[in-house]
Amino acid sequence: MEFFDLDPADLSRRHAAHTAREIAQQPDVWPDVHAVVDAQRAALDAFLAPLLADPRLRIVLTGAGSSAFIGQCLAPALRHRFGGRVEAVATTDIVANPGDTLQPGVPTLLVSFARSGNSPESVAAVELADRLVDGCRHLAFTCAADGMLNRRLGTHPRAHVVLLPEATHDQAFAMTSSFSGMLLGAAWAFGVAGMPVGPLADAARTLLRDHASRLAAHVRQLPERVVYLGSGTLLGLAREAALKLLELTDGLIVAMAESPLGFRHGPKTFLDERTLVVVLLSGDPHTRRYDLDLLRELRRENRAAGILSVGVAPADDADDTSTPSPSGDDLTVPLPPGLPDLALAPVALVLAQCFALLASLRLGLTPDNPSASGTVNRVVAGVTIHPYAGQPT
Repeated sequence: MEFFDLDPADLSRRHAAHTAREIAQQPDVWPDVHAVVDAQRAALDAFLAPLLADPRLRIVLTGAGSSAFIGQCLAPALRHRFGGRVEAVATTDIVANPGDTLQPGVPTLLVSFARSGNSPESVAAVELADRLVDGCRHLAFTCAADGMLNRRLGTHPRAHVVLLPEATHDQAFAMTSSFSGMLLGAAWAFGVAGMPVGPLADAARTLLRDHASRLAAHVRQLPERVVYLGSGTLLGLAREAALKLLELTDGLIVAMAESPLGFRHGPKTFLDERTLVVVLLSGDPHTRRYDLDLLRELRRENRAAGILSVGVAPADDADDTSTPSPSGDDLTVPLPPGLPDLALAPVALVLAQCFALLASLRLGLTPDNPSASGTVNRVVAGVTIHPYAGQPT
């Protein structure tokens, strides 16, 4: 599969072929993910309906690293959908602080996200929840049939596992197809409105086809720092985008994520003439005004190396008329109007993944396994799971 007209043989030689393919294939993989969820619709509804009927239900979205950010993207949409307690809590927090993160007397649905399911924290979080929360239910989204999480929950009497298509099980180091696949799979499983698979795939395809030159221009400038800014769902996306850049550039480009309002409260000191700022514009008119305020401020101050906005076209918002940059650094994602920010997330993320890969190649790294020192691994290593002496209260 072509990636920004880069030579496939060159990508293979530079150990980037898996990453490039797994980014580029996403518009074709998403309909397959939708089909998997659709085939399980009756079973999912039978599993979820009695749980969601309980007003006391606590939904905990969990995972580690990128998988934790899936939960952060989803939580606002699920709170809108169900109006109950929906929280994103990383498995790393559950394992290290089970007494602070698990509530024994509260009916709980633990929703686990894991590419391989072999990270030590994935199964440990499930086991702690089973031990500390009476009758805990589990819903898992994973990409590996032979992973420990799937084996653990596949025969669990209070669990349902959604095993995604094999194509989502990235062979490369970085989570790309797996992230968007699990994000969309969960959105469809929970019946989040405004997530049409066809328009999402078409929008991602258009961005991959039409915006290579724009991304390549920013990569040629090779910023030393990048900050992604987003609110609500888009803050989770910003965190994942920053992590992708850190991972694929082996930390040579420093990346951070913050909300537009939070950025002024100290993190703005990150800005200098070597920094690229990416503002993820919300489609919500109220939230978008704050995004635009900061965007104008940053462009007026002109301290950063580049300022790029990414978002859907505004819905009759007069405030947007003053936002375009003289340099044309406003990228409109071609999605139908009125969709939630959760619909923007997987599409905009494709751009962030592309930028991270192109930056990695520009630095002469090997994106399929970018950590030269072995500091980080495709499946986290070096974690010892210690026994927990606490008891349910």
